[in-house]
Amino acid sequence: MTKRTANPRRHGAGRYGGSRYGVAAAAALLITAATACTAGPDDATRAAAPKPAGSAVPKAGAPETPRRGFSLVASGDVLPHDSIIRQARADAGDDGYDFGPMLAGAKPVISRADLAICHMETVYGDEDGPYSGYPAFVSPPQVAAALKATGYDSCSTASNHTLDAGRAGIRRTLDAFDRAGLAHAGSARTAREAARPTLLTAGTAKVAQLAYTYGTNGYPLPDGQPWAVNLIDRDTIIADARAARRAGADVVVVSLHWGTEWQEAPDADQLSLGRALTASSTGGRKDVDLILGTHAHVPQPYEKVNGTYIVYGMGDQIAGAMVNHSGAPDDRGNMSSIGRFTFAPPAGPGKGWEVEKAEFIPQLFDVGANRVINLGAPDSGYEEIRDRIRRVVLSRGASASGLTMGR
Repeated sequence: MTKRTANPRRHGAGRYGGSRYGVAAAAALLITAATACTAGPDDATRAAAPKPAGSAVPKAGAPETPRRGFSLVASGDVLPHDSIIRQARADAGDDGYDFGPMLAGAKPVISRADLAICHMETVYGDEDGPYSGYPAFVSPPQVAAALKATGYDSCSTASNHTLDAGRAGIRRTLDAFDRAGLAHAGSARTAREAARPTLLTAGTAKVAQLAYTYGTNGYPLPDGQPWAVNLIDRDTIIADARAARRAGADVVVVSLHWGTEWQEAPDADQLSLGRALTASSTGGRKDVDLILGTHAHVPQPYEKVNGTYIVYGMGDQIAGAMVNHSGAPDDRGNMSSIGRFTFAPPAGPGKGWEVEKAEFIPQLFDVGANRVINLGAPDSGYEEIRDRIRRVVLSRGASASGLTMGR
């Protein structure tokens, strides 16, 4: 359903290899992180999550606050086709747009987590429209309020559709996130905003969310704004992760819009970049603690690589009836998983936070009712679909690393 195009800012060896832009962006980020680690007016939502644990600086000689673990959940692409927009209009009684009812099936899982991350694939229009679905998506800004009400704290916004409405689309989207109280990562309104990592609070940990996309469907980056959308570049991601550590992050989560559409197995570029990012470390401490993938439209496997979990693709959480590249209806485009990871505090000095429990929860978006269905619930039905998602998720041996199906 979405066209894959070459990335105009990729240079050097490999699809996700090093580039001149990556070095420049990293340098800018290092300077900014070193000189200003508190958010300004245009970054207010990026500084703290809506579910903070609260951690005052202890007085000299006071006992240190005990660290406690936290749970993180993440879900796949929110992709409002025309049918989704019409349903939201109907759910609002033809007075505005209400995306809450279609997300209600995910709310019990999302709202219980200490930190919840979504992927907003499209950009928003004005309050009164106009709106559009495929191929150039412009969604109602009311999506943001529904995501917040479902329990999400932050969303990745870097995708191949981030420039569907130009710089105005980015501004409207992030403005709506700000109004809803959602943090965001992956696109930016200003260079200052782009240069700072999104820092969130979960338990007693500071979590950085970084987000990148393979490209923008051929839309050029806005003139003079090379920072408007983060494009995948191995060296840049590693530099950004290290800068996030220096800015105070205990855990670094990287959201990647990548892979080959309609392909359940990760492609060679995903495997190569995943290995490189999970192998990167500084001072004996890994630079990236979790990778969350989107874009392929179908569920893809989870895998533990170099001691770090990679979710190659979670699939579409919300989308209309999907048609694959051969022109055939494909119900895999409405299957997905939620990843749930429980992090434990460092076991000792010099140690990092570690995933002590990893789970996936299979989901289905019922395009007849336009509702998310949690297939992890014992009475959910849809056994064949749940088993299919489970087979794909576990197809690279993640069960041997401790991944289990949750509810």
